[in-house]
Order: sequence, then structure tokens, then C-alpha cells
Amino acid sequence: MTSGSAGMGGLSGSDLPAEVANLQTVFYFDFDQSTVKGESFADLEAHARYLSSNPQAGVRLEGHADERGTREYNIALGERRGNAVARFLMVNGANAGQVEVISYGEEKPAVMGHGSDSWAQNRRVELKYAGR
Repeated sequence: MTSGSAGMGGLSGSDLPAEVANLQTVFYFDFDQSTVKGESFADLEAHARYLSSNPQAGVRLEGHADERGTREYNIALGERRGNAVARFLMVNGANAGQVEVISYGEEKPAVMGHGSDSWAQNRRVELKYAGR
């Protein structure tokens, strides 16, 4: 597990491996929390199984936060969220060398806005398969 960008390009949409194409790739978090929600377990376990069966595959976990809090705090929170997903994947079979964590904090919102609906969609980790 690394904490920075190692040049892994992300795959999305129809470019995803067939085994994971129908799985959730965005995982949401409660306000000021970095605990993986139970509703995410099944999809994350399936991602971990795919990674375990495909040692050449890799994922980048992009951690995000909503706009509340300082920039520094939100970068740290995004990293904690990414690391929580990384730990979950590794406990379920992924190898540490397959997982990269990067935090964007509040810098790349999924939704623009200043209300609870926007904030909820911005508190996330995006799982992106690496194009190696």
C-alpha cells in the first residue's frame, strides 16, 4: 500500500475487467468517518477475490472528503478512508503490492454544492483498476 501516485492509470466503465464490471466502485462514508460501511462489504469482498486471483491486477483507491474542514484535515481524512478500504481488500485476499492509496481531500468533488446531499456524495473512496 502506498500513499501517493505511482503513475497508475485508472480504468473505468466498459474498460473494467469483466469479473468486476458490475460491482460498485465508489464507496461512501459518514461525516468525519473512515469506517467502511457494511453495505459495501459484498462488493469489496468480490474486488478482493478478483485481485487475489489476478496478481498482475492493481487498484488505485482515491480518497475524498466534503468541503468542510481544513484542506490538511480533509487530505488526511481522504487518506484514512482510502487506507480503510485498502485494509479491507488485503484482509480479504488482495496483496499490498496491488493497492495504491491517494487522497484528494476536498479537491475533486463528485458534486458541486454546499448542502448535505452534495456533501454525502463527496465523502467517498473511488476504486480504479490500474492500466498496467
